[in-house]
Amino acid sequence: MLDVRKMHLLRELARLGTIAAVAQAQFCTPSAVSQQLSALERETGVQLIRRSGRGVELTAAGLDLADRTGGVLALLEEAAAALAASGAELAGEFRIGAFQTAVRTLLPAALVALGAEHPRLELRVTEIDPAQAPQELRAGALDIALVHEYDYVPAAPDPLLRTEPLLEETIFLASAAAAGTGTAWVQPASVQPASVQPVLVQPVSVQVASDLPWIAASPGTLCHVMTVRMCQAAGFTPRIRHYADDFAAVLTLVAAGQGVALVPELALADLPDGVALSALPARRRTLVACRTTAAAHPAVRACAAAIQAAADGYRGGAAIQRRSTARSAALHAVEVSR
Repeated sequence: MLDVRKMHLLRELARLGTIAAVAQAQFCTPSAVSQQLSALERETGVQLIRRSGRGVELTAAGLDLADRTGGVLALLEEAAAALAASGAELAGEFRIGAFQTAVRTLLPAALVALGAEHPRLELRVTEIDPAQAPQELRAGALDIALVHEYDYVPAAPDPLLRTEPLLEETIFLASAAAAGTGTAWVQPASVQPASVQPVLVQPVSVQVASDLPWIAASPGTLCHVMTVRMCQAAGFTPRIRHYADDFAAVLTLVAAGQGVALVPELALADLPDGVALSALPARRRTLVACRTTAAAHPAVRACAAAIQAAADGYRGGAAIQRRSTARSAALHAVEVSR
């Protein structure tokens, strides 16, 4: 009988390419991984791995077994979900992947609620770019993740993953206040400092920043692809001066006059002084994703519900802020008319 744990390591080697990467992903030593893979070869009586330069590669038999392992793990996951559904209490490790702004704004409330309701559930959060999250889910490295879909970067259907809509955000063009590309704006009420006065947002086209330097996320990230594609759709290629993946750093650079950037609403929790924001005709949609075979697991359902409740709370705060903004603008118009 083949050992499923060893088969999983073989599948991880096929995915990650090196024994060192597998060891890092599995929180063990490269030596331990090598020993387990050697034991799997003895169990099968077939060579699964061969040396290739300084590394290793899978043989045809190894690739075939790694591919078949996916189906075996899927069946085991469905069985685990059925058993967990019959249990009285959720327990064990549960791995959540989320992008930076969600970790800062949505996840804290979700983790507190989930931990209070299921204290034996060991929650593990990994900050990850949504571009990498799907492969981590498929590989079993994550149990649930938050992924993105942009107007200019639609997500391709994946039969191995199930997604549910979570949150839709406006995308803004951020510039230094002196640049004149937008109007000062305030973040949602849930994160708005009391000293900030709300002002109406002035919609613009990204074309107004075609001649300005840009600040963008690292190549390979969805945020980077979104920036390039939206600008190209407006008829120009952005002249990127700086690369930064932390939106707080991006907004700080914008305030310093180093360039303009595209930012979603969740990134505005710490809006620095001197930044002007203009609404763009584009949206970022966040979805909760999990493996199709794990969608019925009670821990997955509980985590998805907690994240949804946190997102609902964010949306409620944003709605209150929009009403406050409109009322303030109306009062300002009355004062001007006098």
